[in-house]
Amino acid sequence: MAELNINKNKCVGCGNCIKACPTCALFLQEDKAVVDEEKCILCSMCIDTCPYDAISLETKKCSITAADTYSGVWVFVEQHVGEIKPVSYELLGKGRELADRRKSQLTAVILGNHIRQTSKELIARGADRVIFCDHEKLGKQHDEYYANALTTILSGETPEIFLFGATSFGRSLAPRIAARLQTGLTADCTQLEIDEETGCLHQTRPAFGGNLMATIVCPEHRPQMATVRPGVMKALDIDENRNGQLIEVNYRPDISENVEILNEVNEEAAETIADAPIIISAGRGIGSHKNMALVNRLASLMGAQVGVSRPLVDTGWSEYRHQIGQTGAVVAPKLLITCGISGAIQHLAGISGAHTIIAINSDSEAPIFSVAHYKIVGDCVEVLKRLIAEMETKQN
Repeated sequence: MAELNINKNKCVGCGNCIKACPTCALFLQEDKAVVDEEKCILCSMCIDTCPYDAISLETKKCSITAADTYSGVWVFVEQHVGEIKPVSYELLGKGRELADRRKSQLTAVILGNHIRQTSKELIARGADRVIFCDHEKLGKQHDEYYANALTTILSGETPEIFLFGATSFGRSLAPRIAARLQTGLTADCTQLEIDEETGCLHQTRPAFGGNLMATIVCPEHRPQMATVRPGVMKALDIDENRNGQLIEVNYRPDISENVEILNEVNEEAAETIADAPIIISAGRGIGSHKNMALVNRLASLMGAQVGVSRPLVDTGWSEYRHQIGQTGAVVAPKLLITCGISGAIQHLAGISGAHTIIAINSDSEAPIFSVAHYKIVGDCVEVLKRLIAEMETKQN
């Protein structure tokens, strides 16, 4: 946790900081700058404008009471009809890293019906403990039953961190748990890191429409809770030699149903861009809507899916389901070819998991080249035409 500190001995009351503050959190009192902590957003603009080095950010340790009694990283493992969601494996990979940093255990929690065998797999995925609750009432994703079961499990436990996937069900369930535990919750995180100095979990997520990355901490309450976007973290390889503890918890559904699930309709999961092994992605550098035909043709020849940057969705050249970036899909293909994408920070965050990136751009200084493995400086339309010609020749 940080707070703004003003050195009264150095401050001369020049007022530069007051003019620079975007939230009007600073004012003069007896010719010295004073900060209103409720208004301060710790943006550091006042620090940059102070000519006397009178302002600084002071890092404070988490002030939670009896912090030493909280230990361990927990991951909620979401499953449906016995099939575990991929984001749960990704969270176990990140949870393993966080637990190692905190020198604590990683616990996977899974609820459902007939899931005992499924639960054993989670140890090979990185968990030290697997707590599972098997009951027919948990066979369907019913918010109240799941929240009640998780609260029962947590009544005898004190985890330091609790992670959920930012799926439709995870986004519904996590706030219910946070409210019952009277703790904070950060939604749609794309990065999680431990602050070595304070021990707090730094939870980073896009804000203001994806134009800003905000890092959030929960210094006063535990567990520190977050939902994490699918496709952002990396799952661990399966290790059948890992040993762990399997703990079954009995559940008694002693709650009144506010919502009754009458029926579930299971539709075949549509292939999404987040799952594509090869993606051909286009940005404003493609020039015009008609040139999207070239992107589609190359994607067809390579068995790839088409992706776009946000401006192409905003202009109506493509649908939102093809958008890649902080406000779209986070992807991790084996091969990503970007065509005319400059590489705004929001877009780069959405492709950080790509194994191989080939970037085509006419600007040799484009930010996309900083993350690309192979770089082509040139007109992306002309490059696309040549690639298509080569592919068609080989296929014929």
